[in-house]
Amino acid sequence: MKKTLLLFLVALTVVLAQAQSKVYFTRDISPEGLVKIYKALGVEASGRVAVKISTGEGGNNHYLKPTLIRNLVDEVNGTIVECNTAYGGSRQDVKKHWQTIHEHGFDSIFAVDIMDEYDQIRIPIQDKKHLKYDIVGGHLANYDFMINLAHFKGHAMGGFGGVLKNASIGVASTAGKAYIHSAGKTDDAQLAWTKDYIAAGPTQDLFLESMAAAAQAVHNYMGGHVVYIDVMNNMSVDCDCDGTPDAPMLKDMGILASLDPVAVDQACLDKVFNYNGKPGDDNKPLIERINRQHGTYITDYAESIGLGSKSYIIIDIDK
Repeated sequence: MKKTLLLFLVALTVVLAQAQSKVYFTRDISPEGLVKIYKALGVEASGRVAVKISTGEGGNNHYLKPTLIRNLVDEVNGTIVECNTAYGGSRQDVKKHWQTIHEHGFDSIFAVDIMDEYDQIRIPIQDKKHLKYDIVGGHLANYDFMINLAHFKGHAMGGFGGVLKNASIGVASTAGKAYIHSAGKTDDAQLAWTKDYIAAGPTQDLFLESMAAAAQAVHNYMGGHVVYIDVMNNMSVDCDCDGTPDAPMLKDMGILASLDPVAVDQACLDKVFNYNGKPGDDNKPLIERINRQHGTYITDYAESIGLGSKSYIIIDIDK
C-alpha cells in the first residue's frame, strides 16, 4: 500500500512539473542580457518581426531605452511597433506621437511603426464575456512574429503593467483602448472618459478581465508566434504612459522571459511581493499600488480563460 502511494505521489509530481511553464531569469539588465534570455527561450523569431514596446510618454524617463533594447531588435531584424493612446497627452495625436518617438531616440536607430496611424482592424476574441472582438492597429496584419518586450512597473488603472497589458492595451488602437477600458461599452475615446461613462462603466475586475481577453486575442491572432519578456527595472508605481511618474523606490531585479504570458507576469508579481524590502529598496509602494487596483486578478482571469498558467518554474540562466 505504501509503495503504491509512493509511486502515485512520484507520478503526480512528474505530471505537475510537466504542467509548469518555464520562466527564464537573468539579473543582467543589459543589451547582452536581453539577447541571452531571448535565445534561452529556444524559439527563433522569423519572418516580419514586430517588437512591441512602450515608447514612453513625453516627460517620462523610465521606458526601455533604445540603447538597452538595440542588440535584441537587431538580432531579430525587428520593427518597433506601437499604437496611439486614448487619453490625450503626447501620443494620442499621430504627429505628437512621432515627435515623442523621435525625442526618445527610437526612430534614429530602428524602423518604427505606429500600427494604427492609418487604420485599425477587428480581430476575433475567444472570451466574449465583455468584448465582441478586439480592435487593434491595422498594421498588426503585416507581421508574422511578435516579441512582447514589456517594462514591468506599476500602473494607475491596471495596478501593474507587464506583458499582458502590453499585448492588450498596448496593441489596441485608440478606439480599442477605449473599448477595453469600458469593458465593451464604447469604442469612443472621448466618450469613454466622460463622467457618465466612468460612473456607468465597468468595475475594476471587468476591466482586468477585458484586458486578459484582449491579450489572448492578440496571442491567438499571431498563431502563438509570440515570446514574452518582462524587464524589471525603473519600477515606479506609475506607468510609462505617465508624463510625471514617481521615482522608483524599488531597485532593479532583472529580466524574465517565457512563452507563457501569464507565467512571466505572475513570476514578476511574486518577485515583488516576496521581496524583503528595506529603506532605499522598498517594495511596499508598488505592492500598495497593485493591491489598490486588484491588479493581481488579471493573471487569475487570464489563467481561467486558458491563456497560460500561473504555475511556473524559474530557470536561472546566470548559473
